[in-house]
Amino acid sequence: MTEDLMPRQPRVLLFSHRNLVKDVLFRCPHYEFEDLICRMDSADLIAPERGRWYERRHALAKRLAWHSPLILNPGVNKIDVSGIYDLFFTICGSPVDLLAVNALDWQKVARRSICLIDEMWVKQLRAYRFYLEILAKFDCVMFYYSETAKAVNDAIGHRCRFLAPGIDALLFSPYPSLSRRVVDVYSIGRRSEATHLALLRLANETGRFYIHDSVSGSHAINAKEHRLLFANTAKRSRYFIVNPALIDLHAVRGDQNEMGNRYFEGAAAGAIMIGERPKNEEFAKMFDWPDAVLDLPYGSGDVGKIMDEVESQPCWEETMRRNNVVQALLRHDWAYRWEAVLRAAGLDPLQGLLERKNRLGRLAKEISISEACSRR
Repeated sequence: MTEDLMPRQPRVLLFSHRNLVKDVLFRCPHYEFEDLICRMDSADLIAPERGRWYERRHALAKRLAWHSPLILNPGVNKIDVSGIYDLFFTICGSPVDLLAVNALDWQKVARRSICLIDEMWVKQLRAYRFYLEILAKFDCVMFYYSETAKAVNDAIGHRCRFLAPGIDALLFSPYPSLSRRVVDVYSIGRRSEATHLALLRLANETGRFYIHDSVSGSHAINAKEHRLLFANTAKRSRYFIVNPALIDLHAVRGDQNEMGNRYFEGAAAGAIMIGERPKNEEFAKMFDWPDAVLDLPYGSGDVGKIMDEVESQPCWEETMRRNNVVQALLRHDWAYRWEAVLRAAGLDPLQGLLERKNRLGRLAKEISISEACSRR
């Protein structure tokens, strides 16, 4: 067999935490991104299993890493990797996940390495000081929180940058098969008690259908099924409640004001988002179209007034929905986030990514054309 005909090794090595932390709710978008990377690129996904005494070993390794530079394997089974990859990429829920990643000597199996951190606050920087030594091994570190990226840059050198959360915009899109929006208001995760009580009153007095969390829990039975149910509910919802990340935990976030996944999910589903806008430069850039979010201060009970105003202007309501979907398709799909990762790694996009971007663009164009026709 000639060299040209020999099967080529995938160029990306993707380290997933899905078998270590199972189907924790906030990690479901991570798995969504990972699965799409495997469809858009040439990638090997490794998802190591828990070893014996994992819980105890993880607790010990975590405690030591808080107080010393000693980094132990937290109980991750041996990871066998052969060959050399162009890029090693991993998504971490927090810096604690780096304990598991560190069990693999990725610098020996990849030419470039990038780590994406979901949640890390500037106030936690000192507590994570020994974890930063692991981060410093990566060629590039990306953060969902823009202010954190700036702070960590100062700590480990200029290798950090902001990468916004994303969304499977095709999964969440209500187009092309529009369904009736049978849910009036959808609210999941953190919420203002005043807003929640106001919505409960409206549901009782007017018959509005208000879906909200009624049990506490942090795990999904099945991550993919949870994400599909969430998407199907969101694109059948008229209004979607949004607020900045950890809005009710000032002790953790300090004065940091960051955007979370909800804004991307609500926009992609074509719901009208009601809530507080993060006081953040990056949010202003990424959600810069008219009425992306209808302002409702956290702790306000005036949500009914906003819905009444929207429903008195049907054309405005429909325009907001279409704008949200189109902008999500053109700017916030995981395809654009992966493109940013590849750019940071100095790699060109493959055909799978280009095809997905074309598909996103075609659907956005169809929606825009249908809007123009409806105005005639």
